[in-house]
Amino acid sequence: MLFIFNFLFSPLPTPALVCILTFGVAIFLWLVSRPQPVLPLVDLNNQSVGIEGGARKGASQKSNEPLSYYYSDAKTMYEVFQRGLAVSDNGPCLGYRKPNQPYRWLSYKQVSDRAEYLGSCLLHKGHKPSQDQFIGIFAQNRPEWIISELACYTYSMVAVPLYDTLGAEAIVYIVNRADITTVICDTPQKASMLIENVEKGLTPGLKVIILMDPFEDDMKQRAEKSGIELLSLFDAENLGKENFRKPVPPKPEDLSIICFTSGTTGDPKGAMLTHQNIVSNVSSFLKCMEHVFKPTPDDVTISYLPLAHMFERVVQAVVYSCGARVGFFQGDIRMLPDDMKTLKPTVFPVVPRLLNRIYDKVQNEAKTPLKKFLLNLAISSKFSEVKKGIIRRDSLWDKFIFSKIQDNLGGRVNFMVTGAAPISSPVLTFLRAALGCPVFEAYGQTECTAGCTFTSPGDWTSGHVGVPLPCNHVKLQDVPDMNYFSVNNEGEICIKGSNVFKGYLKDPEKTKEALDEDGWLHTGDIGRWLPNGTLKIIDRKKNIFKLAQGEYIAPEKIENIYIRSRPVLQIFVHGDSLRSSLVGVVIPDPDVLPSFVAKLGVKGSLEELCQNQVVKEAILEDLQKIGRDGGLKSFEQVKTVFLHPEPFSIENGLLTPTLKAKRAELSKYFRNQIDSLYESIQE
Repeated sequence: MLFIFNFLFSPLPTPALVCILTFGVAIFLWLVSRPQPVLPLVDLNNQSVGIEGGARKGASQKSNEPLSYYYSDAKTMYEVFQRGLAVSDNGPCLGYRKPNQPYRWLSYKQVSDRAEYLGSCLLHKGHKPSQDQFIGIFAQNRPEWIISELACYTYSMVAVPLYDTLGAEAIVYIVNRADITTVICDTPQKASMLIENVEKGLTPGLKVIILMDPFEDDMKQRAEKSGIELLSLFDAENLGKENFRKPVPPKPEDLSIICFTSGTTGDPKGAMLTHQNIVSNVSSFLKCMEHVFKPTPDDVTISYLPLAHMFERVVQAVVYSCGARVGFFQGDIRMLPDDMKTLKPTVFPVVPRLLNRIYDKVQNEAKTPLKKFLLNLAISSKFSEVKKGIIRRDSLWDKFIFSKIQDNLGGRVNFMVTGAAPISSPVLTFLRAALGCPVFEAYGQTECTAGCTFTSPGDWTSGHVGVPLPCNHVKLQDVPDMNYFSVNNEGEICIKGSNVFKGYLKDPEKTKEALDEDGWLHTGDIGRWLPNGTLKIIDRKKNIFKLAQGEYIAPEKIENIYIRSRPVLQIFVHGDSLRSSLVGVVIPDPDVLPSFVAKLGVKGSLEELCQNQVVKEAILEDLQKIGRDGGLKSFEQVKTVFLHPEPFSIENGLLTPTLKAKRAELSKYFRNQIDSLYESIQE
């Protein structure tokens, strides 16, 4: 060996030898330290398999019986938390912070004790340890929300979240519908709203309000005049401590939570979910991820998505079952980056709206051709590793291009899941490259607890929502009116399993619409089985209408294609059976619009640009091009659009709390503009 070394290198000068040796050592170290690829556990070309009756299950699911639990000692939400207490050895559980301060933590035992005291107080006030006892929780994400929920579970009562964005009328409806006599809320403002409803005779059954934040004596006197007992949470817990009752844990089949869905039309519907429903959903995510990521007591997630929605509830239950921690944001979404940097979460649940903002910000910051070239090269290079199963954040691209993005999320995210709405392929590809962690997509709805499909570990492709979870089967049912047939692997998505809800509270008619006689949940979404066995959402059964010439239109499908247009932040597509064409209302993206119109030689404020005919025509042209590329037929394309500067939001009543368009409200709000648009086109 020495002879060969001398033969090859002896003629070279010493500096050259040092360089060659250094380079060789660097290559050797790179080869040894390079992460090993994570190989998928299933054949990615056959990710689901058919079972009797035309349904499908995930290929990794051995049995045809839906999964009910993952841990044998955690079959209810009460047991899930108790397991977390045990495996964490009473470690930190719930974290909170004030501006510019570190997180402070409540231990698992502190949370469990406080829940027992609060639950004992509820029993002392006349509630029974029974699943027909509904307790309202009207608060933003904070530790006391979880303590209140756990108090219900500890004594077999049922939690009923009240969305703080639902509006006054819906709050009245839910309190009456669920016969709620006690509400636990966070702020005096919300307590005042509840008292006012009683004063007006709108919610005569409400008798007790437990308030988390401090309040003045005059509010207590005002409540008493209306026949309401107003207690501070501190006093309620002390009262429960003095009148302590042993826990009365629920059974898996008992009701756990009534989650009122924020429908786009009509009154909210109360989805009745059992402990088994939630635990089976939690267990399925753990089962899917067990060879890739299993939370430990060292893990931490950030809570900022509404706790009133089941997506956040399931994520937190996953965390508690493994003894991990939950840190709450300060309550202001604008402070989320600061909270992320302070908390440094390892588990990050997200919605596409937030991810789109991250993507757009990065794209907009790459202003010069060189920066755009380097960004695209970095994405391409990192994503080529992702396709080989290599997930990391220690490459040169991470150091020089992606480190800022990763640091803004705390720098420790090991697992990300997105749900609640579709996410575009370019955004998903960018995230999987830039963040250096697995990014999964889930699909589902409240009526199946949260999720029914999940992308397989190792599958880096996009444009689908994965395969059925182990807790349920999925089938596609014919929708003849829309020309979708299961023989073509297309149809309405139907779900059956241990995660499917028991029906809507006191609403047998709506329950019958959602659940058929065989127990299949009809989602209203149209899906297609792809050749690799994954499910793709392609349409929506609800909200369809006919144009004058008899063609069926699914506006949400069109909007999901149009939203790919860079200058478009939001879009509402409108049509009716008396017209033969479609029109649209477009909210331009204020961060993208100036650069989009610069090439047109147009300048001005957002309001001025929205009124500019040249800008309108350019956006319309871009929409129609994207529509053609997306496979829209000519009658599915909008003929003209109105540009509006103010986004649709929950606050202005044009979006539901889950950020879905309120189509009826949008039609009313823009009635004059829609009429003008139709007058301007020749049909």
